[in-house]
Amino acid sequence: MLTARNLTRKVNSPEGILTIVDAVDMEIGRGESVAVVGASGAGKSTLLALLAGLDMPSEGDVWLDGQNLTDLDEDGRAALRSRRVGFVFQSFHLVPSLTALENVMLPLELAGSADARAAAQAVLERVGLTPRQRHYPRQLSGGERQRVAIARAFVGPPVVLFADEPTGNLDAETGQRIADLLFSLNDESGTTLVLVTHEERLAARCDRVLRMSSGRLL
Repeated sequence: MLTARNLTRKVNSPEGILTIVDAVDMEIGRGESVAVVGASGAGKSTLLALLAGLDMPSEGDVWLDGQNLTDLDEDGRAALRSRRVGFVFQSFHLVPSLTALENVMLPLELAGSADARAAAQAVLERVGLTPRQRHYPRQLSGGERQRVAIARAFVGPPVVLFADEPTGNLDAETGQRIADLLFSLNDESGTTLVLVTHEERLAARCDRVLRMSSGRLL
């Protein structure tokens, strides 16, 4: 499902050129769940962005579901993400002016789906938020907002789900419930899951754990 070859990301800084991701080679199979762990600054989130086509490598290539992302322009990568990819972030990234239902409908509407409302309502029911579907993000708890974000990520449904510290802004009990929901939906959908986390307990639930240090996979 995902293949990276010599994946490298360099950025300019006042101190000179910094290598954030350094010559990473990796393969992730269809339906596999993989955790990427490491210290802060190890390059985990940048690696995730490169794998998802949100950022472009300085060197190397990424194939997502058979498509080389480096062969596509930004519009092409955006179109591929809309059809194949879901995202869950630490900071939720909900649109504050939209209700929970409207936030989940948004990616379907952007893709031109004719039954966006019904599909969004169905996935909100799966995450237990039917009674809160007309509430705005500011009216929801952190755990509820993350459930909306998970519903939005799965409404596609995606073939690959990228999750960047999905429990990082939540207390331990709520984080555990969110993790249970994430893995439950992942199992039901057969989606490939790539998870960045600093929580070893969460990483241990994945099929495989990849460790990063100074931009390299150990």
